Amino acid sequence: MFPIIPAGSEAVLPGVNDEGIFGYGYNATVSYSTITNLVSNTGVVASDISGVGTSTSARMACEYGGDKGIFGYGYCAAWDPGGNITNKVSNTGVVQSNTAGVGTGRYSGAGCNFGGDKGIFAWGSRYGPTQSMTNIVSNTGVVASDVSLPAGATAKQYLASCEYGEDKAILGFGNLRPGFVSTTNLISNTGVVAATVTGVGTGRYILAGCGYGGDKGIFGYGNDGSGRYSITNHVSNTGVVASDTTGVGTPRKDLAATQYGGNKGIFGFGNASSPTYCSITNLVSNTGSVASDQAATTGSGREGLSACSFASV
Repeated sequence: MFPIIPAGSEAVLPGVNDEGIFGYGYNATVSYSTITNLVSNTGVVASDISGVGTSTSARMACEYGGDKGIFGYGYCAAWDPGGNITNKVSNTGVVQSNTAGVGTGRYSGAGCNFGGDKGIFAWGSRYGPTQSMTNIVSNTGVVASDVSLPAGATAKQYLASCEYGEDKAILGFGNLRPGFVSTTNLISNTGVVAATVTGVGTGRYILAGCGYGGDKGIFGYGNDGSGRYSITNHVSNTGVVASDTTGVGTPRKDLAATQYGGNKGIFGFGNASSPTYCSITNLVSNTGSVASDQAATTGSGREGLSACSFASV
């Protein structure tokens, strides 16, 4: 007899992580930090953990190996793109010490998972100019050397990314210097970045993205140079980005997002009008509904942080 699946539920796919981690960032009292905050499989954000490695912000983060994560690149000091250091996250959420990186040091790019067990770091900035390379992360967490921008793709900085279709990913929105855009680039299940596609929705930057429902994704929040937003854009299981959905929660920018619970997501932290450096979170259900603000967590409010998931169910 087949199992009975409640209406409106989504199956948790094998190899989909059920916990998450927010890491690094800065606020008015901490220029750059190593602080991390774990996210439980029910979406509860834990208090600060004193991190390891180099105090950093504007990093990229992604999953790899089916149950682990990795933070890479970022600012290390005032207006310094830092090195190309990486810090792995174990399948219990422990952040490891610095690993000498590979490729071009940069910040404000995007990281995401593809192929079920690999990751990619894409684009970013270095002393202002946009950087157009990508770096593949193997299923053992090894970061590969720079790969040049593919034909037809336009690199951006301060963009976001998320997974879709179980084993693919999408890069979206960002800053072209000048101009805030909603253009997107699909990433295949072998890590190939496709040509740029005309975007849908409000062009903006320093937003965040994550997966939900096992095979879909969502972009949310951000800034267009004139104000903060709480709008979201859903990504279908074929990589189609939907038009703006009226926002829920506090408009903010420079936040982070990750999956949790196998098939749900969470937006967290960021820069709001008040308090400027917040620890507000908004849960994303397995159908893509964004919940209202959760009471501020016990974590330090900050912006310029990153997030990824870990621990396969």
